[in-house]
Amino acid sequence: MTDDRPGARYATALQAGLTSCPACDLLARPRASAAMGDCPRCGTPLEWRHKHSVQRTWALIAAAAILYVPANVLPVLTTTTLGSAQSDTILSGVRYLYTTGSWPLALIVLIASVIIPVSKLAVLGYLLIAVQRGGAGNPRLRTRMHRTVAFIGRWSMLDVFVDSFVVALVQLSPLMEAEPGPGVPLFMGVVVLTMLASRAFDSRLLWDAARPRERRHG
Repeated sequence: MTDDRPGARYATALQAGLTSCPACDLLARPRASAAMGDCPRCGTPLEWRHKHSVQRTWALIAAAAILYVPANVLPVLTTTTLGSAQSDTILSGVRYLYTTGSWPLALIVLIASVIIPVSKLAVLGYLLIAVQRGGAGNPRLRTRMHRTVAFIGRWSMLDVFVDSFVVALVQLSPLMEAEPGPGVPLFMGVVVLTMLASRAFDSRLLWDAARPRERRHG
């Protein structure tokens, strides 16, 4: 069925006895035994659902949320000019770019380094709550939300890339030099953890949650 209305009936792969490969997404029919067999295309072992997907995703986004605070409080770039040093956090760097007239770059860094990580944590948290609470909902829309989070996650590293270019280019010692601050590895940790969280989350659970009365595997 292709009806996107909440409450509409969906024909799922689970009902048809099919499962998707966790590596190449091929829809395959596993063996009717304890050992489900391997994907006929890439050889990856098949499974109905990723084991402990919800628990692992919660743990990863919790760790990312904890790192996010110091990643924004601690400086990500320290610039030394004629003996005077200036340290900038992500937000102060955005403000500096805006006040110096580079508002397009400031907007890009703000979206990639602040809005996207927060949005990813919020969306993943919402999807986990939707899975655990079950009930009515639109699993197609929620699946699209998860795919969007997985796609845009890599662009959160933009601020790290900007710092890397600045550190590589601004090395005119003793007149001027730049070095990364302690906030950089913490922010990298946030990005990596959210990417791992989006991979650990099994979006098929969203369809299971929309059909709470049916038998669930895994």
